[in-house]
Amino acid sequence: MNGRDARPRESAAPRGGDAHLAIDVKGLNKHFGDKHVVRDVSLQVQRGEIFGFLGPNGSGKTTCIRMMCGLLTPDSGSGTCLGFDIVRESAQIKRHVGYMTQRFSYWEDLTIRENLDFVARVYGMPNRRDAVERAIERLGLTGRAKQLTGSLSGGWKQRLALAACMLHEPQVLLLDEPTAGVDPTARRDFWEELHALAARGISVLVSTHYMDEAERCHKLAYISYGELLAQGTAAEVTDRQHLSTWRVHGDNLIDLARELRAQPAVAQTVAFGDALHVSGQDADALGRLLHSLAATRGLRVAPIDTSLEDVFIYLMSHAKDNFGDPA
Repeated sequence: MNGRDARPRESAAPRGGDAHLAIDVKGLNKHFGDKHVVRDVSLQVQRGEIFGFLGPNGSGKTTCIRMMCGLLTPDSGSGTCLGFDIVRESAQIKRHVGYMTQRFSYWEDLTIRENLDFVARVYGMPNRRDAVERAIERLGLTGRAKQLTGSLSGGWKQRLALAACMLHEPQVLLLDEPTAGVDPTARRDFWEELHALAARGISVLVSTHYMDEAERCHKLAYISYGELLAQGTAAEVTDRQHLSTWRVHGDNLIDLARELRAQPAVAQTVAFGDALHVSGQDADALGRLLHSLAATRGLRVAPIDTSLEDVFIYLMSHAKDNFGDPA
């Protein structure tokens, strides 16, 4: 985002509409050349909600998030962010949005404090020293404030990036795969911080490929090839696919998976360690098939809860690639 637009001048209080909504968009579309990268997306994000966006690379997640917050103009559609119109009042929205990109983009030969001070200067922030110290304290950077950024681990660089986009105290955060390449402990700590921010009423839009992170979001949206295929809580997204899933143990699982995928009752098979997850939408037919195979082939089968990962593998496999070259 443009630092010159980042100064918090107007109030971010909603002006009309639902006071509990941070974002409310309808029918968003975007083309890049002949590619329809976002197609008729409509959704709402509550204030203080962590909303996760999932989907394959190039699916339109980042484009969708940027349009919802006035950082990119849609070809068609409408909506509001923090009460401001996403098309006509994008400049006002930018002053209340923090944007953290996937690529670390700060200066490695400056300390943490020097980096934050530089960003505050770019923002043209009044009382920038106080703002920098607040950001350092809130993100637990006090003990490393004088450390050169180039010597930081991925997790600490991530905290610096989050501190920088929080300097102007935004009401909406856009995080584009913020934990890519970060170790599990640092990812866990980062998500604890996101939930603390959400508890303060800040809305967080985050794209991720990690299922454990997706399950920590309040709501989810799955986008594939520009289309919104599912949205809701993790439980709602899982339940709406109506998949029954079984765990299968036995020998020659690769050959078994190939055979099972040819059966009408089987929607997908996914290898998980030394077992297969076998899913289908006709629970009775799938159960009969697997019990029959267990009796004749010595397999061990048991029904299990369908996981969010099972669901997203299913959604991805059934999505239509409308970005590819025509046959």
